[in-house]
Amino acid sequence: MPDGWEWDSSLFRGSAAYYERGRLPYAPGFAETVADALGLDGRGRLLDVGCGPGIVLIALAPYFAEAVGVDPDEAMLAAARRRAVRHGVAARWTAARAEDLPAGLGEFRAVVFAQSFHWTDRDSVAATVLRMLEPGGVFVHVSDHQNPPPDPRPLPSPAPPYDRIGALVRRYVGPVRRAGRGVLVNGTPGREDLVMARAGFVDFRRHVVPAGGVVERTADDLVAWAFSRSDSAPHLFGDRLGDFERELRALLREEAPDDRFAERLPPTEVMTWRTPR
Repeated sequence: MPDGWEWDSSLFRGSAAYYERGRLPYAPGFAETVADALGLDGRGRLLDVGCGPGIVLIALAPYFAEAVGVDPDEAMLAAARRRAVRHGVAARWTAARAEDLPAGLGEFRAVVFAQSFHWTDRDSVAATVLRMLEPGGVFVHVSDHQNPPPDPRPLPSPAPPYDRIGALVRRYVGPVRRAGRGVLVNGTPGREDLVMARAGFVDFRRHVVPAGGVVERTADDLVAWAFSRSDSAPHLFGDRLGDFERELRALLREEAPDDRFAERLPPTEVMTWRTPR
């Protein structure tokens, strides 16, 4: 868990309605990359921990016999159920934290954390997941690649003004990054490799799935992006939520009067570790 921070149920309160629209998609082909890396063949069970609205689970579910999504936020699970129906994917959804595992869920071929592991008690959760995986099973960590090489090609429209949006958020909710009822003085932790080694995982592999395509974004998309985040979730603004949104939209009109922004999709990073056989 982040230093000095304790999880609480308000971490993503109110964000589920904005998540799918606001967040950029993972790189095209990331699910196929995971399937190839793990040698998936339609057998075994998948567990997605911190599944949110089910984006990663629904992409990976066709490669397994059964898929289970776990998240503590009931609104996220409701969004995941709706998304699964739209995509014709059968899955099981459970309201729980990673720290509640194994939660009677059984054994899995793969357990996925997609940009969620840093919110957990990582050493304890990794040790539990190791016991939940079948022999040779895989822990999968999916995230945006944080430092891709710069692309010098110009964009067709202004890039989203993320720095200005961040400054506006801080003016409303405070200078230190918020997360639920707490703050992240030192940000979120990294070095998953050390955590996994301590838990007893082996055979680390890293895969970077290129993206690079340009996506167009509107003010509505960028407002959704802000409200999809833990550090600017709607509840953090209290009775000033409407004021914040009005200022944000004015800022976006100033940056792009025609309401057209553009940005490049980041590569997706997939890291895997196996259980000892």
